[in-house]
Amino acid sequence: MYRKKEKGFTLIELMIVIAIIGILAAIAIPQFAAYRVRGFNATALSDIRHMITAQEGYYAEYQTYSSDLAGVLSAYGYTRSSNVTAAVTLANSFSYQMTASHGSGDRTWSIMGPGQIQ
Repeated sequence: MYRKKEKGFTLIELMIVIAIIGILAAIAIPQFAAYRVRGFNATALSDIRHMITAQEGYYAEYQTYSSDLAGVLSAYGYTRSSNVTAAVTLANSFSYQMTASHGSGDRTWSIMGPGQIQ
């Protein structure tokens, strides 16, 4: 009798493909999580840069820095990003200190200004 050649994958071929997919997933998932944290940290950094601009705009108008972050930021067109905690810890006629961090990030940005972000 004549038998047709059967087509398909063997069990070993399927197991090798599944193993390769598992190895790739084991490499990719931690990298993806790290990229997300970096993105959250970048959001907080962007927010603190906008906060600096708002404080400097306020200073140019009133010759003092403000401790009312919400009022200053909304007056100068800035809205805080979601899940970012921002605060002014010190403000007077000569300087200010502000912090910002994202709830899912792993870094807190701070500035004592006028000066550099740390």
